[in-house]
Amino acid sequence: MNPVPTSRPPLERMLRIHQAIQAGKYPTAPALAREIEVASKTIHRDLEFMRDRLNLPLAYDPARKGFYYTSEVNAFPTLQITEGEIFALVVAEKALQQYRGTSFEKPLLSAIRKMEQALPDTISLNLADIEQTISFRTRAEPILNLEIFDALAKAVSQRQQLELSYRKPGQAAETRIIDPYHLANINGEWFLFAFDHARKDLRTFAPARIQSAKRTGKTFERSRKFSLEQRLRDSFGVHAGHEKYEVVLRFTPRAADYIREKKWHDSQALRDLKDGGVELSLSLSSLAEVERWVLSWGGEARVLKPGKLAEAVKASALKIIHSCAS
Repeated sequence: MNPVPTSRPPLERMLRIHQAIQAGKYPTAPALAREIEVASKTIHRDLEFMRDRLNLPLAYDPARKGFYYTSEVNAFPTLQITEGEIFALVVAEKALQQYRGTSFEKPLLSAIRKMEQALPDTISLNLADIEQTISFRTRAEPILNLEIFDALAKAVSQRQQLELSYRKPGQAAETRIIDPYHLANINGEWFLFAFDHARKDLRTFAPARIQSAKRTGKTFERSRKFSLEQRLRDSFGVHAGHEKYEVVLRFTPRAADYIREKKWHDSQALRDLKDGGVELSLSLSSLAEVERWVLSWGGEARVLKPGKLAEAVKASALKIIHSCAS
């Protein structure tokens, strides 16, 4: 029994075919298959690609029973890619760390590997240098049950209704019947946006809190009104409310430059202060996430508006003081 031919990168195969044709050998598909150690069907697909996609003047000579070029070909058309594009490709591969262990990891890596195989043999960029100079780090990597995450991803793409056993922090698990609309990675964390049948409204679920997920056997049609961009437009993270808050925060000169260096929200407006500090104004629909953010700045941030947020921050800060003193 003959061994199964070893697959080679498509670009390498087509270069070998091109060289044989350029040499005037009038090669046949079976002969090329034996030489390159692949199946004849693979060679025929490569020849079709060279003729139809690379626009090479490829033809078959019945008399010589082989392939040839009907006109002169000075060079084999290679993938045109800039140094910047190669750099971006390597950075993208490193960025895949945030998808490690999820059902997206293998297909994304496979796509990148295929692009890398199509690169020219010689490139001016030293990829080893990039390996040593660029990396991605996550301070707190979410812990995911990969089987559950895979079930969520498939249910979203196939529009399959799910029955979840979902546990909120500090509460017992409860059964939720949902139509999963969208999986999103926001600031390094995964969230599932789904229609909750019991609450008759859209809800946000953290996959790490889902203890089990099984299909009900029903399918659903995603609401045309659903828009993740619209839903999160007035949120400070993933929690969208139904209120309207004008938030004004004052930051000390020590923290001001950090605030100026990032775009924290689409609605933000900055006002520089005479002492070197800065005021940040935001339009939000919920205060839950911005409250935690303000607390993370310690004494470097002060809430000017609204009073509700100022009281919440003050109450939380007092709890911290009391817990440290006890």
